[in-house]
Amino acid sequence: MTTPRRLESYVCGCWTPGSQPGQTLLDAATGEPVAVIDSTGIDFAAALAHGREAAGPRLRAMSFHERAGMLKALGLALMAQKEEFYAESLHTGATRTDGWVDIEGGIGTMLTFASKARRELPNARVLTDGDVEPLSKDGSFSAQHILTPLHGVAVHINAFNFPIWGMLEKIAPTLLAGMPCLVKPASQTAYLTELMVRRIVETGILPEGALQLICGSVGDLLDHVTEQDAVTFTGSAWTGRKLKTHPAVIANSVRFTMEADSLNAAILGPDAVAGTPEFDLFVREVAREMTVKAGQKCTAIRRVIAPRAQVDALVAALDERLGKTAVGLPGDEGVRMGPLASLDQREEVRERIRDLQAAAEIVAGDPDAVRVTSGDAARGAFLNPVLMYAARPFAAGAVHEVEAFGPVSTVMPYDDLDEAVALARMGRGSLVTSVFTDDPKVAEELVLGAAPWHGRVLIGNRASAKSSTGHGSPLAPLVHGGPGRAGGGEEMGGIRGVKHYMQRTAVQGAPRLLSAVTGRWIPGADVRQGEHPFRKSLAELRIGDQLVTATRTVTREDVEHFAHFTGDTFYAHMDEAAAKANPFFDDRVAHGYLIASFAAGLFVEPNPGPVLANYGVDNLRFLTPVYFGDTLQVRLTCKEINPRENAGHGEVRWDCQVTNQKGEVVAQYDVLTMVAKEWPLAQAAAQ
Repeated sequence: MTTPRRLESYVCGCWTPGSQPGQTLLDAATGEPVAVIDSTGIDFAAALAHGREAAGPRLRAMSFHERAGMLKALGLALMAQKEEFYAESLHTGATRTDGWVDIEGGIGTMLTFASKARRELPNARVLTDGDVEPLSKDGSFSAQHILTPLHGVAVHINAFNFPIWGMLEKIAPTLLAGMPCLVKPASQTAYLTELMVRRIVETGILPEGALQLICGSVGDLLDHVTEQDAVTFTGSAWTGRKLKTHPAVIANSVRFTMEADSLNAAILGPDAVAGTPEFDLFVREVAREMTVKAGQKCTAIRRVIAPRAQVDALVAALDERLGKTAVGLPGDEGVRMGPLASLDQREEVRERIRDLQAAAEIVAGDPDAVRVTSGDAARGAFLNPVLMYAARPFAAGAVHEVEAFGPVSTVMPYDDLDEAVALARMGRGSLVTSVFTDDPKVAEELVLGAAPWHGRVLIGNRASAKSSTGHGSPLAPLVHGGPGRAGGGEEMGGIRGVKHYMQRTAVQGAPRLLSAVTGRWIPGADVRQGEHPFRKSLAELRIGDQLVTATRTVTREDVEHFAHFTGDTFYAHMDEAAAKANPFFDDRVAHGYLIASFAAGLFVEPNPGPVLANYGVDNLRFLTPVYFGDTLQVRLTCKEINPRENAGHGEVRWDCQVTNQKGEVVAQYDVLTMVAKEWPLAQAAAQ
C-alpha cells in the first residue's frame, strides 16, 4: 500500500498543507488511499486580498489579445503533460474515454476561448457593447456602453465529476476578462485538480495570484467577498441555495452563478420508430449518457421520453445494449464503465433509486447485485446501469423530482407531442434536452415547446449522426446552464462567458472624450486629415485619421454597364416604369454594390503600401437611393486599430460614409483591412 500524498492549497503565492490530520481520499475503484486533504489554518481573507492586489492590476493592464496569448501558451503546455493527468485520473474511476472528456476536453475548452478571443475581441482593455447612442441633435453629446473587468476575485466552487474540465471551463473566460480566480474543487477528486494547478503554477505563465487553489473546506471564505467579487457553484441545489443566501453574498449583491441538479430529458420523435436511423441513434445516445463517467454528468439523460408504441422496443434495445457494458477497473482494456466516485456516492445513488421506485419499476439492471469484469465489487464503487420504467409518468412525481447521479435513467411513454413537451417541462428546468427526429415539423414543435425550460437543445438525426457532439457535451462556444432547478446560471457561451466577469457601464459625454475612453473613433470625435491614411503603417496610423475623397457622378451608362457586366439586372435598375411603381424609389436607381465599388475607387490608394489586404465589410447599409446624375463622395476615418500579437500586421477598422451632393448619407459601413506594423516590409526593404 502506498502512502497517500498530502494535498496542498496554493494561496498567497505559497503551497500550504493545512494544519490538521485531514480527510483520507480513496481510489474509487480499489479503495486504496490516494491523498489526504485539509485546509485548516488558511487565511481566506488574505487569499482574496492577494488575488485582488497582486494579480488584478497585472491582468487588467493586459489587453484581451495578451490574455488570450497567455491562455494559449498555458493550454499547449498542459496538453504536453496530459499523460500525467490521465494516470492520476484513473483514481477517480474514469476510463480513458472518461478522462479524455475531462482532461483534453478541459484543455481544449481553454484553447477555444483563447482562439475566439483573438478573433472576436479587440486588442484593447475596454470592450464596447453595442452601437454609439446619439443623445443630441447636433452630435455634441453621445453615449456608449462599455465593459470593464471587475476588481475582485472570481471564486469557483466545483463538483467532483469533472475535476479538470470543471476548473478550466470557468477560469478561461474569467482570466480573459481580466479577473483573478480562486478555485475550490470537490474534495473527492481534488487530487487531480491539485496536480494540474501545480503544473500551471510551474509554467510561470500566469501572473502571481491569478489562480489560487483551496483543497478542503472553504471555511469563512464567503464572509470576505465584496461587491467586486463573483462566485460560481456547481453541485447540489441544496448546497447552492445555501451559498447563494450567504449573508455577505446577499449584502454585497455578489454575482452568483449556479449550476445545480438537472433532470435532463431525451425525446424520441413519433417518426423515429424501431428500425429507423433515429431510433438506433436514440438508443446509442441514451446508453452512452448512462455509462460515460458512470452516469456522473450534470448533462446525463435522466428521463427518456418515447412514443407509447415504441416503449417495448426501446426498453428491449436498451436492455441489450446496457447488458454488454463491461464494468471494472478503469485502466483495464475492454472496460467501458468504471466505478462511481466513492462508496458513499454509490450508496447515495442506491438510495435515490429506492426513491424512484415509488413511481417507477426497474426493467434492466440490479443496483444491489454488482457484476464486474475486473476489480472488487466490495472495495470499488461499482454499479451496473439501471433502467427504470414509469408507466404513468404524469403521476410519477419522483421521476421529475429525484436525480440519481449515476448510471440510472427512467423511460416514460407519451401519446402526442403536447404530452412529450409537458413531460420535458416537468423537470422544472434542465441543462439540456435532446430531440431525435427526422421530421422538421416534429423538431419545430418539440424544440420550441421545450426551449424555455432548457439551456441547450440538441436535435439528433441521420444527417448529423457522424458530426454531432452528442447530448451530453457542453461546448465552449455554447452556453452551459439552465433555468429553474438547473440553477438559473449560464457559463461559457464563447465571449458571452467573458462578459459575466465584467461590468457593463453606460458612459455619456462629448464624442471626443468617449473616443478617448474606448480607444475607438466615433462620429463627432477629433479627426486628422493630410497624408492619405492608407500610406501609414500601424506605427504612424492614429484613431481619427481621415480622408475626404474627390467626387464621382453616377451615370445611366455606369448603371447599365454594371448590370450587364455582373448579371444583376434587377428591375429597379433597368425598368423605369417598374422602378417608379416601387414605393421606395422615384426612378431607376444605382445598384448598392455599384455604390460600394465606386466608393472603393474613390478612397483606395493604388500604390504598394502598408495596407496589405481588404478582408471584408461590416454593417453595410444602403440608406438613400442613388439616381442618375447623383454625385458621390466618401469620408473614410480610422475607427479602430488592433495590432496582432506575434505578427507583422494588425487589423484596422475604417468608418466609411458615402454621401450624395445634398450631403445625404447613401451608404454606411465599416471597411476591414490588414495593415503592416512597419513599412516598407522587411522583404521589400531588402529588394
